Amino acid sequence: MRRTEALKIITRVLKQPVEDVPAADLIYGRALAHIESPSPQAPQPWAMQVDVLALKIAAQLPLTHDEQLSPLAQAEDAKRARDLVGEVGILMSAGADLESAPWHPVRPGDLVHVHYETGGRSDAFGETYIVAAGQHGFLSMQLLAHTLPEGEDTAGLVGCFAVEDDPDPLMELWFEAGPHRLTIVRDGRPVHIGGAR
Repeated sequence: MRRTEALKIITRVLKQPVEDVPAADLIYGRALAHIESPSPQAPQPWAMQVDVLALKIAAQLPLTHDEQLSPLAQAEDAKRARDLVGEVGILMSAGADLESAPWHPVRPGDLVHVHYETGGRSDAFGETYIVAAGQHGFLSMQLLAHTLPEGEDTAGLVGCFAVEDDPDPLMELWFEAGPHRLTIVRDGRPVHIGGAR
């Protein structure tokens, strides 16, 4: 099962685990021992949006499908096979997928997180960008944070997709990293979850 399919199932069950009960937006939790015999030192209960909790659970599930390639990597494979029609088709399809996404185009305040698998010089890590208004009516995408350990040489590893004054700042990241590695958050809610096509 793909992670996105699992996410839909997990969200549905968490929202309404019991029939004939209104769907939940928030889930509250507290350790059972503190419910049965509360004490003043007991940890405070927690609350989390159902969508966010479902995303956290789904992110822990192993992927069971073959490794996905970015559109650019797929196009390079077609190019090596001397398949010009396939190469152009892959790139056109990836562009159409981006432009037809219900959340496209990105807008100021959107967060874009990209996850990289282990490989080359580093362990698995992620980096998060924020979309901001540019100076000439376009948009910029600035690096906010990354998860590489402090002190590690990050030159050439992070911030590669930061852009200034671009009509579509997500385009390069979409093609090079691939939509399967991206999570896009708007107004605190994920609008694109890595692995979705």
